[in-house]
Amino acid sequence: MIQLRHFATRHARAYEIVYNASSPVILAGIRVMQKVFGNRLDGVFTWFEKHSKGLLFDCQMCGNCVLSSTGMTCPMNCPKTIRNGPCGGVRENGHCEVKPDMKCVWVEAWSGSQKMKHSSKIETVQFAPNYQHKGSSAWIRLANEQGIGVEVQHEA
Repeated sequence: MIQLRHFATRHARAYEIVYNASSPVILAGIRVMQKVFGNRLDGVFTWFEKHSKGLLFDCQMCGNCVLSSTGMTCPMNCPKTIRNGPCGGVRENGHCEVKPDMKCVWVEAWSGSQKMKHSSKIETVQFAPNYQHKGSSAWIRLANEQGIGVEVQHEA
């Protein structure tokens, strides 16, 4: 999985293009799915999101996805779960102070973001994740926030 995470960071521009093209389609699909089936298929969609994003990005399913702002690198892979840049403990070689054999997530995120068209998105301050969303679908939450009017089901 780590190799795929590094691949996503190295090819962040291609992933950004796919994300920008697929995002409206996915959100529209969720809207239709929820209008037809209500919340009955949310678990299936969340399962698919968990496994696909887990494989591609080593996603931790925080439910507050910021991949498109962080160079296609999941900041929740930081042992300290820091969402707004590296801590003060990044080693000279760019590795993590907590896990010295791991490259700092934010060093990777910066590298990936510089390949993206909208590289300045990484400079946007991210709020702390809402831990009530952990394990839930960020896509379903985003679709609901855009006015579907259907309540999100949170998985424990």
